[in-house]
Amino acid sequence: MSNSGIEINKIAGAILLAGVVAMVSGFIAEALYTGTIAEEKGGEGKRGYTIEGAQNAGGEAAAAAEEKPVDIKPLLAKADVKAGEGQAKKCASCHTFDKGGKNGVGPNQWGLVGGHFDHKDDYSYSPALQALKDKSWGFQELSDFLANPHKYIPGTKMSFAGIPGPQDRANLIAYLDSLSDKPLPLPK
Repeated sequence: MSNSGIEINKIAGAILLAGVVAMVSGFIAEALYTGTIAEEKGGEGKRGYTIEGAQNAGGEAAAAAEEKPVDIKPLLAKADVKAGEGQAKKCASCHTFDKGGKNGVGPNQWGLVGGHFDHKDDYSYSPALQALKDKSWGFQELSDFLANPHKYIPGTKMSFAGIPGPQDRANLIAYLDSLSDKPLPLPK
C-alpha cells in the first residue's frame, strides 16, 4: 500500500472515530438531561435540573404560593427573634438592617414593620410597589409578601423566591419588628 493510501485510511479512521465519540456523547448527555437513566432504573425521569432555592413550578416557593395565606398571628405569639435574625441572613445580600443604614440593592429594613410599603424616601421602589405606597407593612402583609413576593406584588423588583415555612416567616417578622424605635406589640 502506498503512503497516500495509508493517509486516506488514517483520515477516514479519524472521521469515523470522531463520529462515534459525538454519537456516544450525545446519548450520554440526553440520558443525563432528560432523566432516562432514572427511568430505566424504575425511577421517575424529570427533564432538566433543579436549582435549590430557585422559584420553579415544582419548587417549595411555588407550593407555598399556591397555598392559602396562613394566619401569621398565632405563629408570631411563639416567634423566636434570634431565629428570625438567622433568617435575615438570607436577606443581607440585598438589604441592610441598621438604624440609619444605607440602602443596598433593596431598601434598608429599619422601621419596616408598621411603615408604608415605600417606607424609605431615599430608595427607588418598583412602580408596582409605589402603587401601594399608602398601604402599611402589617404582620399579615409581610407574611404574605415573604411567602412569595412576586405573587403578592406582581411586578416587584425583588428577586427573592420566598420563604415557604410559616414559622420561619413569623420569626423573621418578629426580628424585623424589633428593628424599630417603636416596635409593634406582637400578638399573644
